[in-house]
Amino acid sequence: MNKEITESNKKILLIVLIAGCFLSTLNQTLLNVALSSFMDIFHVTASTVQWLSTGFMLVNGVLVPITAFLMKRFTTRQLFISSMFFLLIGSVLCACAMNFGMLLTGRMIQAIGAGIIIPLLMTVILYLYPSEKRGSIMGTIGFAMIFAPAIAPTLSGFIIEYVSWRWLFIGLAPFILIVIVLAFKYLMNVAETSKAKLDIASVILSSIGFGCILFGFSSAGSKGWDDPIVITTIIVGIIVTTLFCLRQIKSNDPLLNLSVFKYKIFTITSFINILITMIMYADLILLPIYLQDGRGFSAFEAGLLLLPGAVINAFLSPVTGRMFDKYGARPLFITGLLFIIISMWGVIDLTESTTFMYLMIRTCILRIGLSFITMPLNTAGLNALPRELGSHGSAVNNTVRQLAGAIGTAVVITVYTIQATSHASQLSIENENISAKQLAELTSIFSSSDAYVFMLAFSFVALIFACFMPKKAVIQKSQS
Repeated sequence: MNKEITESNKKILLIVLIAGCFLSTLNQTLLNVALSSFMDIFHVTASTVQWLSTGFMLVNGVLVPITAFLMKRFTTRQLFISSMFFLLIGSVLCACAMNFGMLLTGRMIQAIGAGIIIPLLMTVILYLYPSEKRGSIMGTIGFAMIFAPAIAPTLSGFIIEYVSWRWLFIGLAPFILIVIVLAFKYLMNVAETSKAKLDIASVILSSIGFGCILFGFSSAGSKGWDDPIVITTIIVGIIVTTLFCLRQIKSNDPLLNLSVFKYKIFTITSFINILITMIMYADLILLPIYLQDGRGFSAFEAGLLLLPGAVINAFLSPVTGRMFDKYGARPLFITGLLFIIISMWGVIDLTESTTFMYLMIRTCILRIGLSFITMPLNTAGLNALPRELGSHGSAVNNTVRQLAGAIGTAVVITVYTIQATSHASQLSIENENISAKQLAELTSIFSSSDAYVFMLAFSFVALIFACFMPKKAVIQKSQS
């Protein structure tokens, strides 16, 4: 079927898919800067408001293993248009939210749409383009996927500061509608569908397993690691996820084909992916908390600080895509991680006088590092697989990323919360006349620094893994 797709059709198909992907990614990152404001608007704690991010990733994490099945069962058109409708319904519900529960529900519905789009896009590329061109194409997609988070914090900060938080969702709706119309008009199907059977037991096991792990880690921030609920859910999650994995290994038609891990390069890139995702999500949550709670900057100013680095990241993405096609993965990963290590080193000793410009330059260094890693990481992993395992590789990649993002967020919030309690009591003892406002600000500053030490350690571990990448990635040919 894909032989009939001409070059111009490929371009139209990519443009429509990338537009959907852009809106999905924009929506996912739009709320990061807004979390502090939502704490005030809905009178909830940091660990509760974090569910707007974690809940989104929880649904994604549960849904992504099913995407390989969905891509076999339904056409590209059906999946893409459905996912955009979920995004639209969720956005409308969020815009009308009267309480935190309603906002969270809308966010979960949005996540259903977001969970399908990115694996779908990756699989379409594996079908349409030969491996030697994928680096450049992934780089172009990377531009769209990274440009969305690039403008999200500034856009979000501006909307919260000068309009109303509801416009974070109202503003998305017309653009989603335009993409739906374009999809109906231009989107064609890429791969043949088959009457694949859904393994209900695997769906239940993956939902309970991943769900419990994510819930356990997310609750640890507010309840503490010694809480029975936290310990129980994490243990149950690990046991059920292990059962899910064993079922997939024994199955002739697995929901998530774990034989992708037989390919060494795919396994190494998955480990690096986990660490990089943790670092990236943690930074996106920590920096706004430090700026807003510790330094009294507005949401708009926090967004502005993140903008230049993210724009550099987006524009570098097509460049690093071409470099990947030319030089392979290892030199890019090592270069990127050295930049990331420098950027993390720069924020392990934050104070109340750390300048805005210093933080902006440091964020630019982090983003340059990420541009050498994010899309080349996906391409290297998927190129290592035969084409028939492409949709499974893409689904595994995204499952790993969602779990890592949620766990990374939970761990960093936990470290932050534990350190905040410890610093608050210490500061109160050292200075009895300290005001509540000053105590809160200093606590936030010191706790952010402590959490960044964790991220620095993760960066070094990722660098060690990157050294095991072969100089030139092996490209698997299809076995069919």
